[in-house]
Amino acid sequence: MATRKMVIDENHILFNTHGMYYKEFPSDLRQVRFYTVFIVQRAPEKFRELNLLEQQLSELIKNAVKHGNKCDISKKVRVWYDFNKRAKIIIEDEGDGFKQLEEWMSFNEERNRCFEEHDFEAMERYVSYRSATSADDDGGNALFAALEYWNGGMVWNAKKNKVVVSRYFPEDNEDAG
Repeated sequence: MATRKMVIDENHILFNTHGMYYKEFPSDLRQVRFYTVFIVQRAPEKFRELNLLEQQLSELIKNAVKHGNKCDISKKVRVWYDFNKRAKIIIEDEGDGFKQLEEWMSFNEERNRCFEEHDFEAMERYVSYRSATSADDDGGNALFAALEYWNGGMVWNAKKNKVVVSRYFPEDNEDAG
């Protein structure tokens, strides 16, 4: 079983925004659902997959508002998106970046190793990711799900305050990398 990995690459081709829609939103946690629906309404019905696209996008925007911009209403979340042949979304916040990303990636690799080796006793240590800065309701579970959902890639810029994700849908799998 091949496991998906995140990449940190400032110059990755997926960061190209040519031809994409662009919108920026204030960091208002109460409006995340509205922001998400605003973007997802442009997606073809076949991309919406029982609202999974909406759920994943909502989580990315919420993380940018909550963790990146610390719910500072004066800070913006920038979103580029397009739904031609695949869902491709770029989200950037004005925060300091996901400082523990490499730590999370190592944690996830070990989690996957335990799962692949059926070492469920060891896997107990990898049920939830917690860093020194994690809030009580944080556990990294949304990021585990995101990595599985975004089958076309999940790439971060060097500062780690901007991520591009893409998803190919069943009839487009021959294009997936």
